Amino acid sequence: MVRTELVQRLMEGNPTLSQRDVENLVSTFFETIVAHLVANGRVDLRGFGAFYTGTRVAHAGYNPRTGDPTEVPAKREPRFRASRVLRLQPIIGG
Repeated sequence: MVRTELVQRLMEGNPTLSQRDVENLVSTFFETIVAHLVANGRVDLRGFGAFYTGTRVAHAGYNPRTGDPTEVPAKREPRFRASRVLRLQPIIGG
């Protein structure tokens, strides 16, 4: 599912809302999650999962074009852990 499909499904379930309202709602939802993760926070959505940031340690890498070794710095990255309810849901055809 892509963002436009999400907006369409939300509009079908809420016929009193306009498309602009639903698009603003979806944008605000995602922007809020991103802002909270940037501030090193955690976002828990009960029954769905948790978004949080993890740290990747610095390590030695290489340039694939030249083969020269290079140092890859440590960095923070977003992560997601599915809730138990979501993990136990049977996924058909997936």
